[in-house]
Amino acid sequence: MTEHTGRTHTLRVATYNIHKCRGIDQRVRPERIAHVLREMDADIVALQEVVGRGPHSHEDQARYVAETLGYHPAFGENRRHNGAAYGNLLLSRFPIAGFWNYDITARGREPRGVLRADVRLAGGHILHLFNVHLGTAFLERREQARHMIGTRILRNDELAGTRIVLGDFNEWVPGDATRLLSAHFGVRTLGSLATRLRTYPCVLPMLRLDHIYFDKNLKLHSLELHRSRRALVASDHLPVLAEFSLQPQGEHASRRMASHASSPHGPRKGLEISSPLHVPERFL
Repeated sequence: MTEHTGRTHTLRVATYNIHKCRGIDQRVRPERIAHVLREMDADIVALQEVVGRGPHSHEDQARYVAETLGYHPAFGENRRHNGAAYGNLLLSRFPIAGFWNYDITARGREPRGVLRADVRLAGGHILHLFNVHLGTAFLERREQARHMIGTRILRNDELAGTRIVLGDFNEWVPGDATRLLSAHFGVRTLGSLATRLRTYPCVLPMLRLDHIYFDKNLKLHSLELHRSRRALVASDHLPVLAEFSLQPQGEHASRRMASHASSPHGPRKGLEISSPLHVPERFL
């Protein structure tokens, strides 16, 4: 976390669809994605369309990016891609207390999941991150959004910390997913606060596919598209970077979350990258 004004500490959170690390030049270059993430210097990053562990270790993009940058990782597999795991990746400079992948697949459609990772901030506060990549069909997204705002995921009574939902929502125009999540979180969504925030396609962005929703005890300080030269080539999406400050919560919330950390409802194939990772001292 970094200083904002006075003694206020801010949290930098980003979401980025990395398109299997395939850039607009059609080259697969995980190192370019790592460079873009290093440029942003975010504390927490939600990545979509990530290739994970498979038959060829050198193609494990999830492990490569996490180890290169020194993040704690959590990976949620939704399907297989050329024999490798494929899904969403959450990277955090803070310890990850637990993670789960919730199945939100619509009948007859591509498997989809919501990766939840519970991150323990300095002072013991728990932050619930929900990394999502919704489907491409209108009715599919409606069904998935309804799953998300139900008691299994966002209204899960085991959630005691602050929630952030972020990712690629695949809505070319505002639809039911946007409406349902905006209503659930109220006006605290970057989709409603930044009407000109367009992330796709990266070279000439016309569509606002990537969103961040958040609870009321988070105060938004800044919001930006990361448009570096590398970001304009590394993927077909641009990353979104938000900076928040977190209002303190009561200690009972952290204790309650700790007591439930191992048993949320509805888990599905959460795959952790197990190698030890370095966390800079300023984040502990």
